[in-house]
Amino acid sequence: MKTTCYYDMSIIKFSLSEEDGALTELAFVTKEQVKNGADEETSLLRGAALQIKQYLEGRRKEFFLPLNPQGTEFMRLVWQALETIPYGETRSYKDIANQIGHHKAYRAVGMANNRNPLPIIIPCHRVIGHNGSLVGYGGGLAIKEQLLQLEQRFSLKQVAKDHADTH
Repeated sequence: MKTTCYYDMSIIKFSLSEEDGALTELAFVTKEQVKNGADEETSLLRGAALQIKQYLEGRRKEFFLPLNPQGTEFMRLVWQALETIPYGETRSYKDIANQIGHHKAYRAVGMANNRNPLPIIIPCHRVIGHNGSLVGYGGGLAIKEQLLQLEQRFSLKQVAKDHADTH
């Protein structure tokens, strides 16, 4: 049975859905949708929301959650590649196409990226145009830019801390 709960956190409002003990969807929603209620929150949804909150606060760089995104074999291949993009870094659609061995399929990579049912957790916001431009994001380009800036800010803080610890 599918269970969905709604959350309002700093820069984003979203719903999380789980089915059979795994997350299946993170969807960006409006303030009204958040107010209109949800199913009873499960421990998985509560834990996932906490990890997202920690991420948005710069205290988490990876997610440790059971995932079950639904898509074609190609989409799942793309989503697996997205999960290898390090926190604070970006890749182009072409980079992802090359990584998965489909060198000319960067448009198909873009479509799979667009259909990612678990944005943020599967970090499709880290994929940009080959010229460095921000292109397409289900939550809107403003949110994509904020997520990338958040990661840059906290990546730089970690680099500064690591540098201070070694000197």
